[in-house]
Amino acid sequence: MIRRYGEAVKPGQVYIRRPGVYGILLDGDQILATHQASPVPEFQLPGGGIDKGEHPIPALHREVYEETGWKIAVVRRLGAFRRFTYMPEYDLWAEKLCAVYLARPVRRLAPPSEAGHTAVWLPIHDALTRLGNPGDRAMLARYFG
Repeated sequence: MIRRYGEAVKPGQVYIRRPGVYGILLDGDQILATHQASPVPEFQLPGGGIDKGEHPIPALHREVYEETGWKIAVVRRLGAFRRFTYMPEYDLWAEKLCAVYLARPVRRLAPPSEAGHTAVWLPIHDALTRLGNPGDRAMLARYFG
């Protein structure tokens, strides 16, 4: 069973399953996060949805590059969680299945190409409280706990 974080499931609401992949991008005592400006400004682990037919590792590379502009080296899968949420950018109620990987930032190739995203270095102790998603915070705490 995959642990759930965040909002309670709304009775009667239909949710579309959305598999996604996210990275804890570690460099020393900091992680590379993304700050998403909208719909709600927040710090997040870089990552996102896995496209149909796409494998998780290439999806992680693509999403991290889009949201941070960095090339990464994937180390290993840390675990997964799920959350039920409304995604206003897609007008969609989603059951997000979030696989989280440990990765190492290798080189900054460009600025983020995804609108509204900014790459931000956060000390791990700050990220544990500043990441906007409780599942992101729990995965980070589990790894550094």
